Amino acid sequence: MGINQANNLREDKKILRSLVSELLPIAEIPENNTDKIEKWKKHIRLEGEKPMVFVFPDGSWDELLPYGSLRCAIPAARTLEYELRKRLIRHKYIHDDVPITADVEVPKAISNTMWGVAPKQERVPGRGAYRMVSIIEKPSDWKQLSAPVITHDEKQSAADFDFIRDAVGDLTSVELVGRKKFNFHMMHWYCDYRGLDNLLYDLYDEPKMVHDVMRFFADGIKSMLRQYEEQNLISLNNDRTFHFTGGVGYTDLLPQPDYDPDRIRLCDVWGAAEAQEFAQISPEMHEEFVLQYEREILEPFGLNGYGCCDDLSEKLDGVLKIRNLRRVAVCPWADIAKFVPVLGKNYIMTWKPMPMPLAGDEFNTELVRKELENGIRKARGGVLELILRDTHTCRNKPERFGQWVEIARRAI
Repeated sequence: MGINQANNLREDKKILRSLVSELLPIAEIPENNTDKIEKWKKHIRLEGEKPMVFVFPDGSWDELLPYGSLRCAIPAARTLEYELRKRLIRHKYIHDDVPITADVEVPKAISNTMWGVAPKQERVPGRGAYRMVSIIEKPSDWKQLSAPVITHDEKQSAADFDFIRDAVGDLTSVELVGRKKFNFHMMHWYCDYRGLDNLLYDLYDEPKMVHDVMRFFADGIKSMLRQYEEQNLISLNNDRTFHFTGGVGYTDLLPQPDYDPDRIRLCDVWGAAEAQEFAQISPEMHEEFVLQYEREILEPFGLNGYGCCDDLSEKLDGVLKIRNLRRVAVCPWADIAKFVPVLGKNYIMTWKPMPMPLAGDEFNTELVRKELENGIRKARGGVLELILRDTHTCRNKPERFGQWVEIARRAI
């Protein structure tokens, strides 16, 4: 080991110890941690007393915590530093229902080839818009893709775990974890390679090709999941793990009563899927071209969520056929009143109010108040959670998140 590397290791350990030490007294306060966890568990059992409030800053993290501001040098330390600083920022500014914990996870060094070909994009500078560049010109071009292959570098995993445990293991619990997020985006992948405009034409001009690709993706996902299980790379996600439909995973409904802590199965964890590219597609075509395949890949999971930024109000018949469904997304432009009679007290409505007010030069709190009060009123009779997402900028004013949460709590 060279002198520079040794110095980096020592400095990284000091930084991580300082961050964990800062978190510990925050996490020891029940109202910051265990009280919130119990509320989430009741909520996901459909027994909560009030809607839960969750903020996921998305692109605003680039303003709240630029990756270039991290001080650690080695990759495992930087990954953990980023996570710990996010928790401290959440405690300082956001004040939502996400518990502030001080435990530490070290991700296993898992590689996933996905579909074997990198998509192509055209982007504007910075964090602006982009479009996918089609690399598929005819049906046979899809043969470029290959099924995902999962590999695990056990030596690297052990080295990362030993370093983090040596750094902070005397302060807090340290756990080596495998794959925890199981979110599937079949139509997004299709558009990655074919483009969104082409997808819409393909539904009419090349329906067999679309079905063939969806079958390829579904079989590839099932193969990928088998590899995770066979290599024992699945970890429980009934914790602070964010699930794509919305919210965190805290629940006592998972894992299954017969689970083996040394070999976690898909039936012990959350899954999720979405097809927001089908926002303007009819319920019949949604069912035919994607939902039937999504139900298939979600079948083995213990609990599931569905949806993202597309209005599902006219598609609920098919969505509710998803096995072990618990969360259903209600996007900002959906009428939440249409969901209540169908979902009732049997599913969680993951409502995502408009993020736009946080992104303007001025934070329009009155607009937020009216939207939240109106939506919460319409949601009466259902099980509701409020998820603030897609805030791609907060104009470098993180206090806006806390203000939004305060308005939401008053509205509730």
